[in-house]
Amino acid sequence: MPDLPDSASGEGDEAPAEIPVAGRPPVTDAERRRRRAQFLRDLAEARELRDRVQPRRAKAARLRHAMRMRTFRW
Repeated sequence: MPDLPDSASGEGDEAPAEIPVAGRPPVTDAERRRRRAQFLRDLAEARELRDRVQPRRAKAARLRHAMRMRTFRW
């Protein structure tokens, strides 16, 4: 079909490294790492909060983790 772009043929399905957004400069590696670090900090804080407000679930999770570690083969 001549009205379809070449990329619709199924060949070369690699994802582009960066999709430019109008009015926004491309994201640098440093910015991406900074945002990822902030996300991981927020995630850890949310897990700590959940463990404080649901101590029974946190204890069960600790016991499951300990069992996995005991049965893990190095």
